[in-house]
Amino acid sequence: MASDRLPPYRDATQPVEVRVRDLLSRMTLEEKAAQMAQIERRVASPDTLTGLPVGSVLSAGGSGPAERASARQWADMVDRMQRWALASRLGIPILYGIDAVHGHNNIYGATIFPHNVGLGATRDSDLARRIGEATALEVRATGIHWTFAPCVAVCRDVRWGRCYECFSEDTEIVRTMTSIVSGLQGPPPQDHFPGHPYLAGRFVLLRMRKNVIACAKHFVGDGGTHKGINEGNTICTYNELEEIHMKPYLDCLAQGVSTIMASYTSWNGSPLHSNYHLITDVLKGKLGFKGFVVSDWEGIDRLCDPQGSNYRYCVLASINAGIDMIMVPFNYQKFLEDLIFLVESGRISTSRIDDAVERILRVKFVSGLFEHPFSDSSLLDVIGCEEHRLLAREAVRKSVVLLKNGKDKQKPLLPLDKKARRILVAGSHADDIGNQCGGWSITWHGDSGRITIGTTILEAIREATANETEVIYEQSPSEATFSNQDYSYAVVVIGEEPYAEFLGDRTTLDIPFGGADVVSFVASRVPTVLVLISGRPLYLEPSLLEKIDALVAAWLPGTEAGGIADVLFGDHDFEGVLPVTWFKSVDQLPMNVGHPAYDPLFPLGYGLKMNL
Repeated sequence: MASDRLPPYRDATQPVEVRVRDLLSRMTLEEKAAQMAQIERRVASPDTLTGLPVGSVLSAGGSGPAERASARQWADMVDRMQRWALASRLGIPILYGIDAVHGHNNIYGATIFPHNVGLGATRDSDLARRIGEATALEVRATGIHWTFAPCVAVCRDVRWGRCYECFSEDTEIVRTMTSIVSGLQGPPPQDHFPGHPYLAGRFVLLRMRKNVIACAKHFVGDGGTHKGINEGNTICTYNELEEIHMKPYLDCLAQGVSTIMASYTSWNGSPLHSNYHLITDVLKGKLGFKGFVVSDWEGIDRLCDPQGSNYRYCVLASINAGIDMIMVPFNYQKFLEDLIFLVESGRISTSRIDDAVERILRVKFVSGLFEHPFSDSSLLDVIGCEEHRLLAREAVRKSVVLLKNGKDKQKPLLPLDKKARRILVAGSHADDIGNQCGGWSITWHGDSGRITIGTTILEAIREATANETEVIYEQSPSEATFSNQDYSYAVVVIGEEPYAEFLGDRTTLDIPFGGADVVSFVASRVPTVLVLISGRPLYLEPSLLEKIDALVAAWLPGTEAGGIADVLFGDHDFEGVLPVTWFKSVDQLPMNVGHPAYDPLFPLGYGLKMNL
């Protein structure tokens, strides 16, 4: 048989561990070190992938083959790099990674789903799984194998700029939504060993590749930092860390999550990127994780001050702590030079290197990457397809939370009348795809404007209302807007600008851009529903709450705002409930359910229905 002439690592009929050991035995120290490096696509070349060969390539947020590149352009780029890797001495394929954190959000025209905070409002684990499946298909269509998702942080302070990446402040809600892992990777069989990496379809040779490698992040405690400071310090006991922040990882491990990303944060002053106890003793030992741990972007550089100033120490501390792959991402020559020096000088053991490379190779074999290294052109049409957009619309309508409906509960404003003669739509976020998608959308931090294909809230309202209804749009209404005009009601859409990570850290959480003034101006003249687009609760002045007739929290809904119109006009009732506590004043923060001084404006789990 042909397989008899193959080296064991090339023989797909051999057990994964046999293939791992065989390939590892053939590798030089330089080849092992290279497998532990992940580089950004802009420094990938035949030299880095054929000559070394580097283990993984990633696209940073907004980094692609061209502006508004098509799925085919993405797939061609990844395939080209894969051919370089396969031409290396041992032909080890690369893993290509990307932050597909709410759909394939870096790709122009892809379906962008609500951010995790919105999904947490649905409490719908099956919905999360289906979103994972759709995301995996769109990622696979571009030839990419690995997404740095899901974020399973438990957000304990909404001042944190990554609050919207979290499903909830409540650990059990986050655990419910980890079903997205099974959507991304495929559900493991019942006899699967928890902690072992898994990807569906490894032995299916003739069917399209539907799943991608998932990455649970950021291990561990990133949602609990003091004052919600990004990359800050989580101060708590080990029991608190385990009960609040670590439990979602158990669910991810049970589903065979293949990779886990270390957190930028510290625990009681000890940086996670150099924490041997948590990464090796707990994650790999106590929890039995057999996949690999990847650093965050330049995560090891932060282990010294100034950042990266003693890079050799950063490499030493992180690798010895148990991190297996380093997201370098640019100066890979320095990383390899220092890593090899540290091994040859005995400061990093060869057994630690072998453990890291075994884990990386295990994921590559489990994922079927050696047998299926290239993209599948039959998937190209799934990018932004109608089925996925309808799923995103479903997610939006299930995530939207109704917080107020009528100044008098006996006289609700919602559902809105589709056949009203004239309505006003206003606000900075009413006709802006970028604002409703938020951060991690096309670029790292996101941008306002027509950044991709989708339906704005204004467009959704126009589509939902009757032909005879006149829809007037004014971003910033003035006295002239109301001169000789009689409106049945107004929909004002305001909220936060797009941001990511530290760019979103806030000590105050007022509605930006003078949004509250716009709402107040309109609501004093016409019955008004306020639709708030934000990654977290914002401060609502009591006088503003009194003026408006209805209040809807729409979070960061993504490209399919039709789901908002679905509930505003009563085609579906509201189902969403708050995934985080809505504070009265920022002076109360941090405030979570169970806090002895818990006195919220709206508690965790609050949400009204129209009872259609």
